[in-house]
Amino acid sequence: MLKYLGLAFVFFNVLTVAGQSQADQGDWLVRIRAIDIQPRNQSDPIPGLGVPADAITLNDKWAPEVDFSYFLTKNIALELILTYPQEHDVSLSGARIGTAKHLPPTLTAQYHFIPDGKFRPYLGAGINYTHFSDVNLNVPGVGPLALDKDSWGAALQAGFDVEIYKDKFINFDIKKIYIDSDVKLAANGAKVSHIKLDPIVVGVGFGWRF
Repeated sequence: MLKYLGLAFVFFNVLTVAGQSQADQGDWLVRIRAIDIQPRNQSDPIPGLGVPADAITLNDKWAPEVDFSYFLTKNIALELILTYPQEHDVSLSGARIGTAKHLPPTLTAQYHFIPDGKFRPYLGAGINYTHFSDVNLNVPGVGPLALDKDSWGAALQAGFDVEIYKDKFINFDIKKIYIDSDVKLAANGAKVSHIKLDPIVVGVGFGWRF
C-alpha cells in the first residue's frame, strides 16, 4: 500500500514542479470535508449457494476527508484526496456477515471554470487506488471469506467553491469512484463472487487557499 501511495505522491510532485512557472498567487487550496460514502453494491450471483445477484452489500458511511489541491494554472489544479481506513458492515441477502475496511486515496485533475469568481465550479477526473484490510467475513455453512487487497479504478468529480471571505470557501463536491474486488474463500482462495462498490461520495466542507 505504501508503495502505491508513494507513487501517487511522486506523480503529484512532478506535476507540481512542471506547473510552477504558470501557477498564480494562491496556488494551494486545502479543504476539510464531511463525506457520505454510498456504495453501488453490485455483485455476481453464487449459484451453488442459491445467492442471487447484488446480494452482497456494504452500508453507507459518513467519514472525514482532507484534500490538497495545487493549481498548475489559474484554471487547472491537481487534487489529492485522503481519509483513513473506513470500516463497513457487510451483509449477504440482508444478513450481516461481518466487516471490512477500505482505504481509497484518489488523485484527480480538475478544471476550474471561474477561478476569480465568488462561485467557482469545477470538474475533475483521475485515478483511485483502494486497499482492503481487516476483512472479517464469515458465512455459516461456508466459512470465512476474503477480498482482494487492491483495486485500481477511475474517479470522476464535480463540485463548486463559494468564497465567504478572502481565500476562505464553503465547498460542495460529488465523486463517482470505481472500486471492485473478488470475493474468495479464505481457506483456499477460490473465487465465489465479484463485487462492484463504485460508490457515489457526496461531500461538504470548508477550504483555505494560500
